[in-house]
Amino acid sequence: MLTPAKFERPLLAVAPWLLALSVLLRAWTMVTGFGSESIDLYVYWSLAPHVLDGDLYQVTSAHSPPDFPLPFTYPPFGALAFLPMTWLFWGAAQWTFRALSVLCLYWLVRVTLRSTAPAWTPVWARRAFLWTALLLWMMPVFHTFEFGQVNLLLAACTLAALLTRRSHVAGAGIGLTAGVKLVPAISGLYLLATRRWSAAAWSATAFLASVGLGFLVDFQQAERYWFTLMGDPSRVGPIATAHNQSLRGALSRSLGHDVQLTWPWLVAAALSVVVALFALRAAVRAGEPLVGVLSVQFLGLLLSPISWDHHWVWVAPLLIWLVHGRLVTWARVTLLVSWCPVVFYDVIAFQLRRQPTIWTISRPGWLSAVGWAYPALALVTLVLVAVAVGKPRALPVLPKRVLVTQNS
Repeated sequence: MLTPAKFERPLLAVAPWLLALSVLLRAWTMVTGFGSESIDLYVYWSLAPHVLDGDLYQVTSAHSPPDFPLPFTYPPFGALAFLPMTWLFWGAAQWTFRALSVLCLYWLVRVTLRSTAPAWTPVWARRAFLWTALLLWMMPVFHTFEFGQVNLLLAACTLAALLTRRSHVAGAGIGLTAGVKLVPAISGLYLLATRRWSAAAWSATAFLASVGLGFLVDFQQAERYWFTLMGDPSRVGPIATAHNQSLRGALSRSLGHDVQLTWPWLVAAALSVVVALFALRAAVRAGEPLVGVLSVQFLGLLLSPISWDHHWVWVAPLLIWLVHGRLVTWARVTLLVSWCPVVFYDVIAFQLRRQPTIWTISRPGWLSAVGWAYPALALVTLVLVAVAVGKPRALPVLPKRVLVTQNS
């Protein structure tokens, strides 16, 4: 009988070579396809120096699409963080960042596997190579490379920070990543739910320090971002384009208008918060820190006005946990069968080819339904985590004579 272990054994033997092949093939697709432009990375590289000139939020990228000039959309501290990359010429910066993103994907996989592995052995190390090779072809990861986005870097830093036991490292890691891009700020909810008060305090301190540094560099520039631009998601991009896989984007496409602060969005947001909190509570009670982190990250992606499809790289650790973690079989199979076609087939490109423009909100019914792919599955995932996550790991019951020996 061919068991999963027998099927996995030959793959583990050649895991490093499979990873090398996967990296080379992915690099080839980027060189020969759309990803050769790295239009978002070019924004970081070309506009970050303007943080020192005082006009960071007045300029746009020279490599913008014709229908949408691309501005710098992160806080001033984000531009400061990108400055070292601007010391390289464009080609070197582009490939250095791509190599760093591959390393971050591997680190994300490794941290995820360590949280599920009973013990870290050479077998698990080779599994990290296999998972990295596979996840390079997951569409949110692929689009991160195509656009030259920072999602893998931020996700790797966030997950490593939240799973470390050192409060100052966890807090500073979350605070500084949120200072670069606001999305990781939702991670503070996990620190509060797990009563890591010291880490939460470190997080707030590091974040405020990043904000303060931005004001120190240029007060008017920072004031404009925090009090004007931050509340304007249209500056980041069109709300209803297929790339936006947030609740607001999905609801807007279905209803034919921007649902900002209307009752459909408020109801959907409230429902998401309730379901995510139940999932988070179940994960904490079950002793599953990884699942708790994922519950919080999914909530952040649902509530954010804009969650581009490449922001959903958090599905990568979810898939790993579904294979190696503790979940009842029916829920595990349901989620794997549901997520894999969505993240390994480019449903976003399927929609983009059928939308009139990136600014058109209304969609035909069937196309707006397809546009719910990520937010709908995220909600299903949170529900199943809340009701089907594994029970807490039981401590082994030792014989009385062992207990006597240990206490003597």
